[in-house]
Formats: sequence, C-alpha cells, structure tokens
Amino acid sequence: MNDVTPLVASNARVKEARKLSRRSVRTERRLFLADGPKAVEGALSIDGCVVEVFATPAAFEQYADLLASAVVSVVDERALASLSDSVSPAGVVALCHHIDAPLEHVVTASPRLLVICADVRDPGNAGNVIRTADAAGADGIVLAGQSVDAYNPKTVRSTVGSLFHLPLAVERDPAIAVRAAQARGLTVLAADGAGDVDLFEADLSGPTAWLFGNEAWGLPDELARLADQRVAIPIHGRAESLNLSTAAAVCLYASARAQRA
Repeated sequence: MNDVTPLVASNARVKEARKLSRRSVRTERRLFLADGPKAVEGALSIDGCVVEVFATPAAFEQYADLLASAVVSVVDERALASLSDSVSPAGVVALCHHIDAPLEHVVTASPRLLVICADVRDPGNAGNVIRTADAAGADGIVLAGQSVDAYNPKTVRSTVGSLFHLPLAVERDPAIAVRAAQARGLTVLAADGAGDVDLFEADLSGPTAWLFGNEAWGLPDELARLADQRVAIPIHGRAESLNLSTAAAVCLYASARAQRA
C-alpha cells in the first residue's frame, strides 16, 4: 500500500464512474455504483457483477478479506466521496453491472412468494421493500410501471445488500407482471386499504404474489381489479393508514408465517 498513489477525483476512471449518478447514464451503460461494505459484499457474491472496487487506503486495509478477490482501485477520500451520496461514506464503492433478469426468468423459477411493486417512486421505500422481501424469504421482486430505478444510489443503499440476494425484474407494464404471476399459479393479492378481505383472515399458505402500489395514491382500480383478492391490513387505532414499507413488511411476514406453518 505504501507505494500506491491513490487516484484523485479528477482521474478519468473516477469521473466516468461519477456519471453513473444519472439514471440515463446507468441505463445506457447498464452499470451502477454499490456503496458500502454490505453492498460490495453482495455484489461480489454474484459472478461477473463487479467491474472494480474503489476504496480509500484505510478501507482497503479494513476490508482486506472482503476485497481479496476484487479488482481494487485505491482512491483518496475526496474521490471516494464524489462516488458516494452517503453523508458518511464507508470508504468502498463497487462499479457493477446491472443484475435484473427478464420477467419470465423470475416468475418461471416456481416462486412461492413474489413481490410486485407498481409505480413505487421513493428510493428509500423501494429499497426497504426489497430488504424486507429478502428478510421474509421472498423468491423475487418486480419493479413495475413508473417505479424508481432499482439502481438509484439511495435505493441500493437502503437494501443494505439485499438487492443482490434475490432475483429482480423490471417491467414497464404492471398488468403484464400480474398476469405472468397468475400464469405460474400464484395467487395475486393486492394490498389495498379498502380491500374486502382482512389480512389475518386471508389464506396465505399457497404460492402468493403481493401487489403493492404507489406511496401516495396506492393501486389504480384497473390494476387492483386484476388481482385475485384485495387484502386490507386492519387498522385498530386512529392512524389513517400505514406507509408502504411498513405495510409490505406486515403482509410479507404474514405470508412467510403462513407458508412455514
């Protein structure tokens, strides 16, 4: 390490990587940045995902075991900070290939628990749903419609590595995702505050796809009608509703419990 001169923020490779903060560039190049040790660890667990890892000298030493198999470019603190949108960067950022698969690959793997997010716009919410889906043992997740980019830095960071743990598909038409799940024998349940089935009375033991809508306006009626059932989480107090990531956690863990009973 002593004879390695860290790359600076003006270095050409650092500058090119920094352009991936823009969705258009990420989409065109099919590349993104994974910030932090958990994200880097997840990315390195997928063969061929990581192009290179940028690390500060201190992080290179701290995460030596993690980075042993990676191509590492040592950068100074300022260069690393320019690649991270974290307030307190951990010192490692991986340059990664996109990892989403075609929808048919995700739903043909005989999933028992699938998540379909329709028009979820907030990066933190999307990341939290992905993380929760991973924790609940889901077999895949679909970001459909006008959902936030799965590779948005805030989304990637919010997943805390879970983005790399379960199959991901991106589908422009949520209806196609719903019908694909149904064609594979999954019961599609729309999470809907006005649903006519109580979550804790619903039969969740079979293969299930949960359909979640936008944070502000939920699911459009025409999409919710495609689901096999509309399921409501009971509200016992005076709260008007639950936010998206909390509702997803309640629904997914209810399914996980029922499927493991």
